[in-house]
Amino acid sequence: MGTQTATRISKAFMFDPDLETISREALTALQTVRLKQTLDRAYANVPHYRKKFDAAGVNPAGFKGLSDIVRFPFTLKNDLRDNYPFGMFAVPHEQILRIHASSGTTGKPTVVGYTKGDLSTWADLMARCFACAGAVPGDIVHNAYGYGLFTGGLGAHYGAERLGCAVVPVSGGGTERQVTLLTDFKASVLCATPSYALNIAEVAQKMRVDLKQSALRIGLFGAEPWSDAMRSDLESRLGLKAVDVYGLSEIMGPGVACECHSVQAGLHGWEDHFLFEIIDPETLQSLPMGATGELVITTLTKEAQPMIRYRTRDITRLSNVPCACGRTHVRILRVTGRNDDMLIIRGVNVYPSQVEAVLVGFPGLAPHYQIVLTREGALDEMTVEVELAPTFTGDRFGKANEVTHHIKSLIGVTCKVAVKSEGEVPRSQGKAVRVVDRRSKAN
Repeated sequence: MGTQTATRISKAFMFDPDLETISREALTALQTVRLKQTLDRAYANVPHYRKKFDAAGVNPAGFKGLSDIVRFPFTLKNDLRDNYPFGMFAVPHEQILRIHASSGTTGKPTVVGYTKGDLSTWADLMARCFACAGAVPGDIVHNAYGYGLFTGGLGAHYGAERLGCAVVPVSGGGTERQVTLLTDFKASVLCATPSYALNIAEVAQKMRVDLKQSALRIGLFGAEPWSDAMRSDLESRLGLKAVDVYGLSEIMGPGVACECHSVQAGLHGWEDHFLFEIIDPETLQSLPMGATGELVITTLTKEAQPMIRYRTRDITRLSNVPCACGRTHVRILRVTGRNDDMLIIRGVNVYPSQVEAVLVGFPGLAPHYQIVLTREGALDEMTVEVELAPTFTGDRFGKANEVTHHIKSLIGVTCKVAVKSEGEVPRSQGKAVRVVDRRSKAN
């Protein structure tokens, strides 16, 4: 495909099914055009990028093909904090139509801006995700993602409307009311974090409402890592197909990638808008297709705030094996954790998602847990707090020993297990808090 054709397609309506089955040759040509435009925009309009590019001895003028991206420096979350609030914007303030930001609980919040074109692209890509997950125009979407500065609620909202769905903008919280609305409005699609969807299922059971008999058909779950065991549990409790959706605020929000409902074997990363790489998080070297490492994303169409080689910290791998659904875009396999979430307990690397995979579906346990970190002397200790299933009538001490043994045999770490009664492990109305670190208090 020639440059003129690639440029024409680059201006096309983003929610175009033909772009999902585009040939690799055409996709590479399109990415090359868009990446060159992005590098030019970042260098010309963002002093931070100009300074970093110059320091690295690279210039967009020397960009010839996609492989040249490895010569450009990475972008880190701290870069956004250091340029707080608007230093990473590439357009004048009067062109910014929306501003989102992180909570800033670990420092200054990270701020992201959107132009009118960015918001349209975002809606198109989320519409693509909904369709990929099996939603159709006319579906009623119950949106339990949080609204406000968090990108999840509004990202899902406008994407569902762009597809032609009716949206119930309920946000998080008020779980009993959510159960009632799901039943009364007959929503066919549920959007939520997987942990909050689990909370909804649990509250419905206490209300004696069987959501398996509701109109729910699809669950579009994301914003936190979740395991296949959690997927199975959600599907059995809610009677729907649980589909994974991926995104992050610094890149766009939800809608960067999504599983297809027909195969559910990796998330289709929308390569016409994003360039994906896998690197070794220690050496920072690029890794080949199929290798496990840290996901790095470069935006190709973001106007307000281009991101060049953004280190997501998410651990995963890419697959270019053709999908049976017919989509040709590379697949991001299930995120197993974040390298900044990795725990080192007495020399053993542990990801919270590994613990979840052991616990969810474990006989006698409810699918709720927390990992509590403490320090005894010079050594870190990990206590896994688990909750008994309402029907459990056996020996708590024996169950704790059983869980301890399985964690040790499957993950390789020795930990304590605290067995809690029903409702004693905190519930989530958004992103679940899986790790409570009390080590600093012990110093």
